[in-house]
Amino acid sequence: MDFESIKNAAEDYQQDMTRFLRDLVRIPGESAGEEAVVKRIAQEMEALSFDKVEIDPMGNVLGYLGTGATLIGFDAHIDTVGVGNADNWEFDPYEGFENDTEIGGRGTSDQLGGIVSAVYGAKIMKDLGLIDNSYTVLVTGTVQEEDCDGLCWQYLINEKQVRPEFVVITEPTNGNIYRGQRGRMEIRVEVAGVSCHGSAPERGDNAIYKMAKILAEVEELNNRLHVDPFLGKGTLAVSEIFFSSPSRCAVADKCAISIDRRLTDGETWELALDEIRALPTVQQFGAVVSMYEYSRPSYTGLVYPTECYFPTWVIPKDHAATQALVQAYEGMYGTPKVDKWTFSTNGVAIMGRYGIPCIGFGPGKEEEAHAPNEKTWKRDLVTCAAVYAATPAIYCNQNDKDGIAAN
Repeated sequence: MDFESIKNAAEDYQQDMTRFLRDLVRIPGESAGEEAVVKRIAQEMEALSFDKVEIDPMGNVLGYLGTGATLIGFDAHIDTVGVGNADNWEFDPYEGFENDTEIGGRGTSDQLGGIVSAVYGAKIMKDLGLIDNSYTVLVTGTVQEEDCDGLCWQYLINEKQVRPEFVVITEPTNGNIYRGQRGRMEIRVEVAGVSCHGSAPERGDNAIYKMAKILAEVEELNNRLHVDPFLGKGTLAVSEIFFSSPSRCAVADKCAISIDRRLTDGETWELALDEIRALPTVQQFGAVVSMYEYSRPSYTGLVYPTECYFPTWVIPKDHAATQALVQAYEGMYGTPKVDKWTFSTNGVAIMGRYGIPCIGFGPGKEEEAHAPNEKTWKRDLVTCAAVYAATPAIYCNQNDKDGIAAN
């Protein structure tokens, strides 16, 4: 493989990638509001002569190059979180900024940069004749990940029968290659009480006081969750609290909390629910422990309900997809660090639910995600596009060699 030509081609596209990313940043595209972003991505794919570009009924954009039987995917979710407190931004998050090395704006790292590098990585494959008749490249710009990671791929796999041999997740990886992540789930704990006038609280049964005792045990539970040698510790965090009461002058008759539960390798959703149900105060007060469901319509109006469970996944270090990405990186940029994400990705569905191998490499840094003054680096866009361009051919060539050796 001519790695030098691939590197040079990626360098030549830096200005085009910068322009494309800045265009995307200027289009607000939070979950369920991505339509204009999707159309802009489809426009770029068509301008770069992708063989087929389509927008599915959920609103995901899919661009294909090649006609081979082996389908290799590059996934980028193209929705972003909101701005948050605008006072924390030093620049307009939707106009962004550009200097010699950086591009700023909401979504530059999480993860519009990923779709930019994937689109141009595929273009480089086409320019250099790297796509032979053994494989097809699919670049997906997927929706609603920030709301419900993996839902888009549940739809693609179940309803569209899109099933790649492996998928490169283009979320930010700090310049490393990531081969796994903890899973997560969203849990609700609800406890009932009896309201009464606040002037005589002894006549009622205060649900908030009950929840306060439950909260103490939930906090302690976090300290003794399972630790995996690679992915690290399972965690839980109380993220929301709700109550109902007839008035501010009355005892609360209901209180509920939301828990963000991160699942390390070896933990399941059943285990996570049972651990909370086993807490003494949960049993004492008859609290109801359940998993949330997600049923928000996509921007097209399609509703595809799912439980809020996002499975853990890990791909072996010696898996062919891992090695293909590592070899592509080594051919141009030296020895990569192979690690894991702290946060969650669409891999929770692709590999976590369906067993399709995932490997991660994307422009930007994890710590920029969801933060004010978000930025990414032009060098990252170039590096990722080059590595993406080389990966499928290396993977297919290695598989051919393995097949010959086996025969």
